[in-house]
Amino acid sequence: MRKLARTIRFDDSDENVFSRPADAGEWAIPGGFEFSNWSEADMTGKGRQAFANGWLSLDGFGRATFVAVAQIEETEIESLTTRLAEHFVALYGAPDVDAAMGTAREELAYMEELCEDHDPNTLLVVQRELTGSGVRESFRAIQPSEAELDLVAVHGSVD
Repeated sequence: MRKLARTIRFDDSDENVFSRPADAGEWAIPGGFEFSNWSEADMTGKGRQAFANGWLSLDGFGRATFVAVAQIEETEIESLTTRLAEHFVALYGAPDVDAAMGTAREELAYMEELCEDHDPNTLLVVQRELTGSGVRESFRAIQPSEAELDLVAVHGSVD
């Protein structure tokens, strides 16, 4: 069984903190490569929030605060790999999709590694900091049983 993670929203806060918020349910990767040449001068406003704890969605290339581990089909992984390679061509100057496929595969493989030891529905958060040697990422897993009830429960009436 292969696993990646999908963006998840508990409220509308991502709409307010990211310049391009991800929609709920999009496949995601850390996307730290976006910040590889950042300096302290880039750490302002919504960009700072994306840097500090934003996952990169692979549909709209927006950011999300939380992702949840989920099973994924092989065909979906291949489609996401191509989509990410196209993104590398469009935004980062990769010469063509074929040249970008290796890096796209590495990014998705890294996300699979992050998810492989976690059960589906485990929440993941990322934290980044800018150090003298570049961007350092750390990850934390939150089991649904560890989350506060209002984060995992849907409140309301069945009427």
